[in-house]
Amino acid sequence: MRKLIIFNHVSLDGYFTDANGDMSFARNDIPDAEWDAFVAGNASGGGTLVFGRITYELMVSFWPTPAAAESMPDVAERMNNLPKVVFSRTLEDVSWNNTKLVKDDMTGEIRRMKKGAGGDMVIFGSGTIISQLAQEGLIDEYQIVVDPTALGNGRTMFDGIKEKLTLKLKNTRTFSNGNVLLCYEPMP
Repeated sequence: MRKLIIFNHVSLDGYFTDANGDMSFARNDIPDAEWDAFVAGNASGGGTLVFGRITYELMVSFWPTPAAAESMPDVAERMNNLPKVVFSRTLEDVSWNNTKLVKDDMTGEIRRMKKGAGGDMVIFGSGTIISQLAQEGLIDEYQIVVDPTALGNGRTMFDGIKEKLTLKLKNTRTFSNGNVLLCYEPMP
């Protein structure tokens, strides 16, 4: 069965976006060859990318551009060519290469996708769908990069959960740029 994995950056104070919905704090400008290799390795994987509308609009505004191809060619190539699924009740269509729009029954669609063929599915950003899918027990792994930045306010990935979510730490990895990767799985 395919796994559904969350991969998100959070600030030291627990926010995955600032108060304006911006995630640019996650771009760590401290040079780190190990971090760069980690990012390139993640980008070389297969599977399906999963987004909510807001994150989709953010991603499609950057990754298919010449600026993305110039600054991060390997990541841009993968982001543009991997299959993508966007959950939105308000979008009418999607223009990004290899993107499917799903307008309703998000949990049913994720359940069908998990039973289907293909690599794992990865959600970036998309806090609204994370909180809904977490409550349904559909997320198999949480990969959270803690960035050495405090935002003061913003939005957490878990805004809207209705009951306590307890996770078990699987592993950690630190990088010299200050980023720390924390990998969790749900407790049974």
